[in-house]
Amino acid sequence: MANRVVVGTQWGDEGKGKIVDLLASSADWVARYSGGANAGHTVKIGSQSFALHLVPSGILAPRARCVIGNGMVLDLPRLFKEIDGLKTNGIDSDGRLFIAASAHLVLPHHKQLEARAEGKRSETDRIGTTMRGIGPAYADKVARRGVRTADLIDPERLRQRITSVMEYWDDLSSGFLTNNGCTVESVLDELMACRDRLVPMLVDPSKLLDDALRLGESILFEGAQGILLDIDFGTYPYVTSSNTTTGSVFTGLGVGPRAVDEVIGVVKAYTTRVGNGPFPSEANDADCDLLREHGNEFGTTTGRSRRCGWLDLVALKYAVRIDGLTHVAITKLDVLDAFDEIPVCVAYELDGERLNDLPLDRSRLGEVTPVYRKIPGWKQPTAGVTDFDELPTAAKDYLKFICDEMGVELLLVSTGPKRDETIFCNRNAEVAPV
Repeated sequence: MANRVVVGTQWGDEGKGKIVDLLASSADWVARYSGGANAGHTVKIGSQSFALHLVPSGILAPRARCVIGNGMVLDLPRLFKEIDGLKTNGIDSDGRLFIAASAHLVLPHHKQLEARAEGKRSETDRIGTTMRGIGPAYADKVARRGVRTADLIDPERLRQRITSVMEYWDDLSSGFLTNNGCTVESVLDELMACRDRLVPMLVDPSKLLDDALRLGESILFEGAQGILLDIDFGTYPYVTSSNTTTGSVFTGLGVGPRAVDEVIGVVKAYTTRVGNGPFPSEANDADCDLLREHGNEFGTTTGRSRRCGWLDLVALKYAVRIDGLTHVAITKLDVLDAFDEIPVCVAYELDGERLNDLPLDRSRLGEVTPVYRKIPGWKQPTAGVTDFDELPTAAKDYLKFICDEMGVELLLVSTGPKRDETIFCNRNAEVAPV
């Protein structure tokens, strides 16, 4: 069994949760390497729907063991609420979920500071953050004043760490935190309520996964969000606060490059994004509304409606290069059933020149004009189709066009949200049918 990375190739929301769930049936381990509760993966199994934010989607595969990596930032009360919700719905993670001892924590002051900062920005300058405290948590981590899961092992050390970071921010904000009820004692109480459950789950993910590889066990590396939200490679400043690309696997879990055999990029058959920022292939209002309605394009984490548009091959080729994609999984093909023709962005125009890559100055992405190629639609239902040969010819042509342009192999196609609404296109790629 190959060791695979599942990574988002757009602005997130590509359907990675379903793909991870499918591939986890063939994996011994599923390890998530970045992000926090700002990301959301929705997986549908039969009549049940699971919304996961911190727990890897692989937890739904009965034999898979899951790891939360040091590249993530954790809101502990939210994590344990998610774990308890899974158990209520018949998914027991006891003995199957492990947490990096060096993962940083999202603390109450992070959420308050993020809401304060976002509220002070003008409407056009707002990032569109989920208000989950992710940015300030990563800022504390990089500034070397963060609190890590291992700090809960020693309550006195935990108190010292909390006191230090709270004093820093309260001084900087002229008492904003204390004035709003965020005190050392209140934060300590919240964390200590989680301590007894957390500490037995702590591991060194680098050692744990290295041992697994030496035993010949397989690992599925689970990404969150997408490359265009990456702090370095995304549409800065309208990005998340972590690295979302394949490279984050190695720093977010402590494994080396040789641990990865395949990189699977998840591609929605059109494009969406949440929040502010450039979106070259955004559709007009009527088409956006139709895509949103047919695709149920509302955020798993926030419930916000997503901006919708057409496939952007310039951005996807960028993802191929940065992420080192070997395969693609194309999702939500059925959403396009209603269209007579499907525009695909194949290039940009900027200052009278044709661009086949993102502008060097990423801040100018909002100024480009998309160059579209119109692909014939199929106007036939594809929802629930599980055999590639049963797809309309025009739908197969659309898939081939995408893969040919990207220069990668098609692994599978999702034709609906449920596990069994999937076409497995590569029988040699060790995808275990569910």
